[in-house]
Amino acid sequence: MSYLDHAATTPMLPSAVVAMSEALSCTGNASSLHSAGRAARRAVEESRESIAAALGARPSEVVLTAGGTEGDNLAVKGIYWARKAADPRRTRLLVSATEHHAVLEPAEWLAKHEGAELELLEVDELGRVRPESLRAALAEGAERTALVSVMWANNEVGTVNPVRELAEIAHRHGVPLHTDAVQAVGALPVDFGACGADALTLTGHKVGGPYGVGALLLRRELDCTPLIHGGGQERDVRSGTLDVPSVVGLAVAVADAVAEAPRRAPELAALRDELVRRVIEAVPDAVANGDPGHGVIDGAPSRLPGIAHLSFPGCEGDSLIMLMDAHGIECSTGSACTAGVATPSHVLLAMGADEATARGSLRFSLGHTSTAADVDAVAGAIGPVVERARRAGHAGSRQRVRVASAAGGW
Repeated sequence: MSYLDHAATTPMLPSAVVAMSEALSCTGNASSLHSAGRAARRAVEESRESIAAALGARPSEVVLTAGGTEGDNLAVKGIYWARKAADPRRTRLLVSATEHHAVLEPAEWLAKHEGAELELLEVDELGRVRPESLRAALAEGAERTALVSVMWANNEVGTVNPVRELAEIAHRHGVPLHTDAVQAVGALPVDFGACGADALTLTGHKVGGPYGVGALLLRRELDCTPLIHGGGQERDVRSGTLDVPSVVGLAVAVADAVAEAPRRAPELAALRDELVRRVIEAVPDAVANGDPGHGVIDGAPSRLPGIAHLSFPGCEGDSLIMLMDAHGIECSTGSACTAGVATPSHVLLAMGADEATARGSLRFSLGHTSTAADVDAVAGAIGPVVERARRAGHAGSRQRVRVASAAGGW
C-alpha cells in the first residue's frame, strides 16, 4: 500500500514508540505525592519542558489535552466565556471560513446556545485570510469582539496564513488570537513566542506521536474558562489525570519532528511538486488547489510541504477514494473528521469553487515515510481511476434522468 493520508494521521516515529513503551511499564499518578507519583510528575514536567523548548513557549504555557479537538474547543469556548464574563459586550467571534470543524462547530455552538455573534472571515482564491479582511472586520466592532481564530495552515489545501500579521492586527484592537497549528507543527517553523498568537493548538498523531494527546499553548496572562472541572490539573484550565505515557510520546514526537523539519520539509515539497506535475500530466484538466507553495509567509513556505490537493472535473471524491484504494493507494478528499459524509468541501466552497468541483477532489498528503515510489504509484493509477470515475458518474446521471422521466419529473 502507498499511504498518502499523513494529514489525517502520520505513523508514529520509532523514537516516540520506544519512549512511550518504556513509560507504559511505569506506575504512578502524576498528582500523587509518593515516589511513584513524583516519578510520573517528573516525566510529565520534563515532557512539558521539551514541548515548550521545541515550540518557543514557556513550560507554564503548555496545557496538556486529549488532542486537537479538545484544544480547539477549550480555546474557542474557554476564551470566549472568560472574555464575555469580563466584559458582557464581547459576544463577537471572528473565525476564518476554512477552519477545521473542531473550531467551526464550537463557534457555531456558542452562537446557538451562548448568544455569540459568529462572523466568518472570508478567504481569497488560495484559501488565505488576508490581513485587510481582518482589519475591516475589527473596524466594525472590535470592542464587541471576544476572539479571533485563524488556522496556521489549512488541513485540506495546505495554504499557510500570515499568523504573525493577523495577531498584530488583532492586538492593536485589544483582541486575542487563537491559531489551530495542528498541521503546521513539525512541518513549518512554529515559534509561539514570536508568532504573537495568544493560544495555539497541536496534537500528537499529526507529528508522529500517539493518538488522544495534545496541547494548547496558552499565554499566562490570558484567562480561559475550563471545559472540564475536577482536580485542578493543568493550571486549573484542564482537570483530569494525565496520561503519562502518551504525554511522554507526544514530547518525543514533537521534539524529533521539529528537529527534522528543516531537512524533511524540502524533500517533501519536492515530492509534492512532482506528484502534482505527474497527476496533471496524466489528467490534463485536473486543477491544483491552494497556494502553489513558491512564496514566503513569515519567513516560511506559503504552503505545507506535504499536501497536494487536486480537483477532477466530472468525478465524485468518494468514488475516487475507493478506486484509488483498490489500486493500493490510501488518500482522502479532505478532513478525516468528515470522511464518509457526502458533502462538498467547505474549504473549496469558501475559496470560490462550485459545488461539483468541491465534491470531486482528492488530497494526497505526504509524511516521514513517503518516498518517490508513492508518487510513482499515484501517477500510474490516477489516469485510469479518473476515467472510470467519470464513466460511473455519467452512467449515474443517465440513470437519474430515466428515473425522473418515468416519475414525470424534470
